[in-house]
Amino acid sequence: MPPRFRHSHPVTLDDIRDAAAAIGGAVVRTKTERSLTLSRLAGAEIFVKFENHQFTASFKERGALNTLLRLDEAEKRAGVVAMSAGNHAQGVAYHANRLGIAATIVMPAATPNIKVRHTMDHGAQVVLKGETLREASDHADALSAEHGLAFIHPYDDPRIIAGQGTVALEMLEDVPDLDALVVPIGGGGLIGGMAVAAKAIRPEIRVIGTQTSLYPGMVNALRGDPDPAVPGGGTIAEGIAVKEPGVLTRELVRALVDGIVLVDEDRIEQAISLYLMIEKTVAEGAGAAGLAAVLADPDRFRDRRVGLVVSGGNIDQRLLATVLMRDLVRQGRLARLSITVSDSPGELARLTAIIAEHGGNVVDVNHTRAFANVPAKSASVHFAIETRDAEQMNAIVVALRAAGYEVRGPVDLQ
Repeated sequence: MPPRFRHSHPVTLDDIRDAAAAIGGAVVRTKTERSLTLSRLAGAEIFVKFENHQFTASFKERGALNTLLRLDEAEKRAGVVAMSAGNHAQGVAYHANRLGIAATIVMPAATPNIKVRHTMDHGAQVVLKGETLREASDHADALSAEHGLAFIHPYDDPRIIAGQGTVALEMLEDVPDLDALVVPIGGGGLIGGMAVAAKAIRPEIRVIGTQTSLYPGMVNALRGDPDPAVPGGGTIAEGIAVKEPGVLTRELVRALVDGIVLVDEDRIEQAISLYLMIEKTVAEGAGAAGLAAVLADPDRFRDRRVGLVVSGGNIDQRLLATVLMRDLVRQGRLARLSITVSDSPGELARLTAIIAEHGGNVVDVNHTRAFANVPAKSASVHFAIETRDAEQMNAIVVALRAAGYEVRGPVDLQ
């Protein structure tokens, strides 16, 4: 989507400091804390900035508020329009409502109901239009022109970028000697603003971006492709699933960012689970991408003081539950075993006794005859078993086979 900002001047450290003064007290000054356990896992000193503790659970409030505050009185009276399928929508809606500015948010028709409801709850009028972000953006353009509404771009606007850059100001106030910042990239507003601030304050700091492998839009754009193609698909990091990054932001990234790490979906899922289990904090997929990058490329960060941004915490509860269960499977702590048994009394009890003897916990069991490809006098039993680790799971399999059972598995839960 093309840029929609009125000023072409570059974003400076002074712009970001002005933004910090403007939004101070209206957004949460989130904490930056060292994580002992994540540091041990990563082989680096890890410091985490908890932007998921903002009121709308995302850093997007910073840029949205800074932009709203820069509107002139005529623009405030006319109202604003924004296009977003998630966190930007909520940030604009919340602060526009707080400031008494009418806000219209255009969202793609397939936007999850929970995001639509949250945006409406913040006082915005929501318009569902288009099958894609591009179509929703085109409709927002039309509404802006028809009704004279100021367009609040999600990332390609100096006011937005300056607001997002305040994240780096706070991190370097809290931990002045960071060696690196690892920042998720969607449209590029967050990393653009943070890179401007960080490089101005601490020129030697390295700023590393991260994108999901399914949406390497910024990587492709920096290669000079005028119409960057991305694989696309159902990424868990929908907050950074941007096919076409900003025009202004890509130039900031080109000039100031030291590298971009692409991460696969399983790494992002692992990072979500680690944040919840270790830091007791909920990270959405985009918010966990920085940790995923460190885990995917540990040599790049080894023995460095690394700052990560949990950029958001808006994740569907059912999806979060699925991620946590899948992570247990990957760790070998949850597995499904398929066992062929004689169809006679007492066999199921004998099986469960062996499992219990070795400390396994049966969380699900299915016993079938007619639909199993086994002899007529046999049955197939499918267990979902929980253990403390993969070694204990293997001991159960060994014990069952030693008792004469045909065991297939463990296999991933579907």
